[in-house]
Amino acid sequence: MKLLRMRSLKHLFSSSKLAVEDNPTCSSDHSSVHQNEMKNETKSIFPSTQQSQKPTWKCFSFDEIYDATDGFTKENLVGRGGYAEVYRGVMKNGEVIAVKRLTKASTDERKEKEFLQEIGTIGHVHHPNVSSLLGCCLDNGLYLIFAFSLHGSVASALHDENSPLMSWKTRYKIAVGTARGLHYLHKGCQRRIIHRDIKSSNVLLTADYEPQISDFGLAKWLPSQWTHHSVVPIEGTFGCLAPEYFMHGIVDEKTDVFAFGVFLLEIISGRKPVDGSHQSLLSWAKPRLLNEGELGKLIDPRLEGDYDITQLKRVAFAASLCVRTSALWRPTMSEVLEVMVDGEMTKESWNLPEEVEEEEFWGFDDLECEFDSPNSTSPLNSISSRSS
Repeated sequence: MKLLRMRSLKHLFSSSKLAVEDNPTCSSDHSSVHQNEMKNETKSIFPSTQQSQKPTWKCFSFDEIYDATDGFTKENLVGRGGYAEVYRGVMKNGEVIAVKRLTKASTDERKEKEFLQEIGTIGHVHHPNVSSLLGCCLDNGLYLIFAFSLHGSVASALHDENSPLMSWKTRYKIAVGTARGLHYLHKGCQRRIIHRDIKSSNVLLTADYEPQISDFGLAKWLPSQWTHHSVVPIEGTFGCLAPEYFMHGIVDEKTDVFAFGVFLLEIISGRKPVDGSHQSLLSWAKPRLLNEGELGKLIDPRLEGDYDITQLKRVAFAASLCVRTSALWRPTMSEVLEVMVDGEMTKESWNLPEEVEEEEFWGFDDLECEFDSPNSTSPLNSISSRSS
């Protein structure tokens, strides 16, 4: 049965690859409508490096990746998630790679389908702030091969005790670059991609600290004629889930926008989305976001005042918009970039109506309390926490 299943997976993969190669609309090549739309964006916010290219990934042999990782030794294990492990490897030509392997404990059909969906999603996107797929291997299991990230993830760079303190200049670069990558997924691809698991451990850092969004295991294609998508079971990382997804399984671009807001708060404060005492970063940061005079308490104290106050105000304001309870009143990623980079930051235009503002204040603590009840029927029971 396993052999038959693998053959069907190989057939599906080869068919997908042919579709990508033969049909440019399946790649990240833009239609004329999208090209015109993108040209209207401010060049300083959306630089020319976002121009799409056809995918160049290839199929690796099992022997190649086995030799590169020294037989998947523990010494080369650099990450482990909900259903996959990541190994560092060195090819014979000296290229350093990361091999993502579906774990043997996760070889049920649903996980295999998710793994193939990840290939189908990331296999034909191309952007400097999105992790590029080098290739895959379908022999003796399922494997995805990426370029190795020298500095690991944003999470490790921010929180590992052995990592040097990340400067504000680097943090701002990461915030803007990640926003550009997310904007590309939402608007730059011909088919909308909703990532569903934006968090610091899923943003990798290149040698020059350029951020790259990774881990598309939960990503969803969203047809242009759909306003949203309902997803069951609810999966993601507690502390980063948007209320409408957390409670109702509703997924659209604003789901990622909310998680990006939490990501910005983590970059600013140096705190984790949920700390050791189970306090959420959102509930801690909310009063500081509502009062601009409290921004000094929001910034990571380890920076000792070494930051650009104008940039801090922009990033903090963008975060406050992204984590609004109502998805309707959150910005798009285009608007987020305008706020963060060089657009006019007219806060008055983002003021909430009085009837909405009152609803916003009950916020995140009440959400957590409501679903922590032992009698609750919250989807929280079905959330699977994913870590890299």
